[in-house]
Amino acid sequence: MTLSPLSRRLSLLIGLSAMALTPMTQAVAQTSATSAAPAPLSSLVAAVDIPYEQFTLKNGLRVIVHTDRKAPVVAVSVWYHVGSRFEPAGKTGFAHLFEHLMFYGSENADGPFFGRLEDIGATDWNGTTWFDRTNYFETVPTGALDRALFLESDRMGHLLGAVTQLKLDTQRGVVQNEKRMGENEPYGLVEYAQLAALLPEGHPYRHSTIGSMADLNNASLGDVQDWFKTHYGPNNAVLVLAGDIDVATAKKKVERWFGNIVAGPPPQDVEATVPTLDKDVEKVMHDNVAATRLYRNWVVPGVNGADLPAIDLALSVFGGLASSRLYNTLVRDEKVAVGVKANVQPFEKLSIAEITVDVKPGTDAVAVGKRLDALLADYLAKGPTADEVQRAATRQLAGTISGLEQVGGFSGKAVTLAEGAVYSNDPDKYRKDLAAYAAATPAQVAEAARKWLGRPVFRLTVAPGERSAADNALAGNVHGEGATHKPAHFRDPAAPAPAAATPPAPTKIAEPPIEPVADLDFPAVEHAKLKNGIAVQFARRATVPVVRVSVAFDAGNAADDRAKLGTAALTTALLDEGTTTRSALEIAEEQERLGASVSAGNSMDRTTVGLFALKPNLDASLGLLADVVRNPAFAPGEVERLRGQMLTRIAAEKTEPTAIAQRMLPPLLYGKLHPYGIPFTGSGTESGVKAVTRADLTAFHDRWLRPDNATIFVTGDTSLAELLPLLEKRFGDWKAPATSKGSKLFRMDRMARPPRIILIDKPQSPQSMILAGVLTAKKGTDNPVTLQSANEVLGGSTTSRLTMDLRETKGWAYGAGTSLPGVKDTIPLLVYAPVQTDKTGESIIAARQDIKDFLTTKGTTEAERNQTINGQILSLPGSFETSSDLLGAMMRNSLIGRADDFYETLPNIYRAMTAADFDKAAREAINADGLIWVVVGDAKLVRPQLDAVGLPVEVGTLAD
Repeated sequence: MTLSPLSRRLSLLIGLSAMALTPMTQAVAQTSATSAAPAPLSSLVAAVDIPYEQFTLKNGLRVIVHTDRKAPVVAVSVWYHVGSRFEPAGKTGFAHLFEHLMFYGSENADGPFFGRLEDIGATDWNGTTWFDRTNYFETVPTGALDRALFLESDRMGHLLGAVTQLKLDTQRGVVQNEKRMGENEPYGLVEYAQLAALLPEGHPYRHSTIGSMADLNNASLGDVQDWFKTHYGPNNAVLVLAGDIDVATAKKKVERWFGNIVAGPPPQDVEATVPTLDKDVEKVMHDNVAATRLYRNWVVPGVNGADLPAIDLALSVFGGLASSRLYNTLVRDEKVAVGVKANVQPFEKLSIAEITVDVKPGTDAVAVGKRLDALLADYLAKGPTADEVQRAATRQLAGTISGLEQVGGFSGKAVTLAEGAVYSNDPDKYRKDLAAYAAATPAQVAEAARKWLGRPVFRLTVAPGERSAADNALAGNVHGEGATHKPAHFRDPAAPAPAAATPPAPTKIAEPPIEPVADLDFPAVEHAKLKNGIAVQFARRATVPVVRVSVAFDAGNAADDRAKLGTAALTTALLDEGTTTRSALEIAEEQERLGASVSAGNSMDRTTVGLFALKPNLDASLGLLADVVRNPAFAPGEVERLRGQMLTRIAAEKTEPTAIAQRMLPPLLYGKLHPYGIPFTGSGTESGVKAVTRADLTAFHDRWLRPDNATIFVTGDTSLAELLPLLEKRFGDWKAPATSKGSKLFRMDRMARPPRIILIDKPQSPQSMILAGVLTAKKGTDNPVTLQSANEVLGGSTTSRLTMDLRETKGWAYGAGTSLPGVKDTIPLLVYAPVQTDKTGESIIAARQDIKDFLTTKGTTEAERNQTINGQILSLPGSFETSSDLLGAMMRNSLIGRADDFYETLPNIYRAMTAADFDKAAREAINADGLIWVVVGDAKLVRPQLDAVGLPVEVGTLAD
């Protein structure tokens, strides 16, 4: 499930602030002769260590403690060993629905739990439900740990008295809107078809975690109470504390807060077999998709199965790596597909192995399917090579090392220890798994692949067309309402926790006080220049042996060729697809060998080429990065292949509700002359991508991706003295081309921008996507901190006015809010709300009223000001825990001209703000009457609702 903290969430959603810093796992070739050989796998395994101590309370609560003093924060992670696998027939979706109710108050602390989390500066907080477990987690300042433990213990031991029929009904509606939102996406019904085909009737994994509409409608208060009493006892839970804490302190605090909770009944496991199909099963579905997608699925062993690491490696070699057999053949060589994947989704009792191929539009999908099956048969017969297995294992180990840089979140140390304890009764399970990956031989991988992937297969084809009633029925929907396998979250997992706005009600008993939390101590940023003038910024972060590099250019989507939109995107997509000395395949293989990843991308204002490198392999990895940046080949064959992929991406965007709105809105706001008046997705237009020539790509590279337009940002486990010679070696002799450097002209046309509604028809949509915008009177270079704080109250936080109204009070949306994307020039205010179809018109009316009230008669209250300021100050220490966080902050400061120590000055800036300052900033910058609304939904159902809004309604189309 997924709520929406929108201040930064929408920036990512709309594509304006994504800095392209996180390297994607793509390519690298033979290491240069002057570089050291890649670090052996055994040394990488040795680098992964999470020392811990554990104890168990008398009531059965198991507690695991890991000490990490790098930042004054503690990750709190509570895992209950219950998920949708434990739901009886007729009660599907209960585990996830109950997870929602856990966020709406307990007997001694009623009201929204997330407001209390934000009040204490919690970051990386969420709750998720999947087949085997339900977890709740947050990272809090050390001084707020007692408060967090009080809240977690109160909802573990004292929940039911606070659960009311009104809360149940509201959250039922929110969950149903979450279900609609997932099913409104392309391929959104796939999960239901997979589970139904792969698993027999009555199997505990056969129903989706989100559940059926009918079962959700039938959930009663009695059901909720029984679920809690049966599954939420301390003896069915694991509590992990990771960070600025030791075991002696943890024992005192945990005993104080959890020791008096009564144990629940002994946990009863639900067994599940690993079934094999009697014979191959084939199914064809239709959906509003741009490309036919082929699936191959098998049920394989769960996380404790001895063969699972080998199966995972087998699939990586076949279709998961950028150098995989499937990608090389179908995408690179034969050019009959635009994308492939192969992976395992692991669960406790079983896992699901999956191969997918996105067929190139216009290609015979049946023929591609036969080719896929033939390639798989050949692979199973011959097996992988030693180099392939080593590259796949190196990638796995590098990814694990990267995730363990943080104590909390979705991939940090707390979740790693908790998962091992819950699923395997062994917090050290991750070490055993990594050792298995590192020790795997080609023979072991081949044997596991033949054993499990040589069994009967489920072949699913999803082709363009209308969804059928039968396929909708698979989702357990009513009235034809309409996923990939993913856990259900309480809020958007891609978004950091925002500041709070609406404060929580007082608790019935005294909350533990917040102990003093020191203001943020931002790491020192060191500056240098290479001999050719390239500026270098470096900050040290030595938690794990990794280094992150970003070569940033003043370019981005705003520099795109207006006559051929998509030039910028195609240029960056081609950088790692071949240089003058390395082929695309060589780049991919070298990356995998080094455990590195190179990625290139565009935000609105910058083009960045990023590197994630393991410290022992830094020199060789920098050699690869430099080659990709400096010497792209733009080989004609690769240009045509990537052009086809980009055109398919654009076609796919025109089937996705959010992307449709992202493409439609910007030109309406900025006009066609302004650099930002282009699709926020960054992919350009169909006509533009078709028109781009190789000469255009080379010209874009020469004008924009050049040493006199570059800054190199570095964070990680190195030093400036160690780093500079390596950068000089790779970039110091880079000379600017003779052509003139590019420049951007920020200007507005004189086009009228009247407020109105643009309705885009998306038939069969179970939900309407609402995206509205208006240009503010502020630029990013104005550093409008007060305006951004005011937006937290309006719609930027999970307790904001707009979120609380549309999600929590009315239950019409899974998430709703406002955002001020972090662009360098004129900032738009964006309003976002995916709502149930029959409430589209009323949702716009409600949102307009909420915004108008905030900007006129119902401005910021003193309580909202205090809640927002306190949350923002307290969350700062946990906001820069990782090298990636630090890199992004350095780049943001540089982009809009802030000092290196800006984040250290923020607490005093916040403290000086008043509620009146919030209101003044918002009212001066935002003209709510100028909002232009884009609605993507089923026009025949939505259009009749829009007349009541009081704005002109136009029908829009996405021709290009």
